[in-house]
Amino acid sequence: MDPRLPAPLAAPLGRFLVLLDRWNRTHALTGLPPSERREELLLDAASLLPFLATLPAGARVADLGTGMGSPAVVLALARPDLEVLGVDASSKKLAFLRQVAMELPVSNLKAVHGRLEDLPPLEADWGTAKALGSLEQLAGWWTRHGRQGAPFLALKGPDWRQDPVPWGWTATPHPYTLPTRGQRVVVELRQA
Repeated sequence: MDPRLPAPLAAPLGRFLVLLDRWNRTHALTGLPPSERREELLLDAASLLPFLATLPAGARVADLGTGMGSPAVVLALARPDLEVLGVDASSKKLAFLRQVAMELPVSNLKAVHGRLEDLPPLEADWGTAKALGSLEQLAGWWTRHGRQGAPFLALKGPDWRQDPVPWGWTATPHPYTLPTRGQRVVVELRQA
């Protein structure tokens, strides 16, 4: 699987990167050099797009630990018929995400502030996270915030198998390759 960004997303995602660069000068949102942001934040997020195909309009997607909005922004732009929640405990990163939602505009993108352990259940139909925690931690958070039977897709590196799959869950790998960053895997977690 080679992730691809749909052509209609090029302009708004270009504005996203410009906005991130502007905010990063003042708020230190990311240590990624500008030359690496498109691949690491946007193209990596595009690996999730094929998995959205089966979601009906109006479904709720939760990006746990969204940071600056990766992959939430790409998901929200690709599927404006979904409600996309970018969840994070960092106030400054969510302030940026709110600005992104307003300026691009992305009306279906909502910033949710709080720690995953403390938030009321999000009742999401589909979930994702990038570089947030172990499979066991992710499964625990998803048990709280996902609807019964809803899939959770974790963006992981090629060494993901060193992380044990939690009891009562299945993990299906979907490998892909980024142009300069190499092998990555979408790990699809489901309750067995």
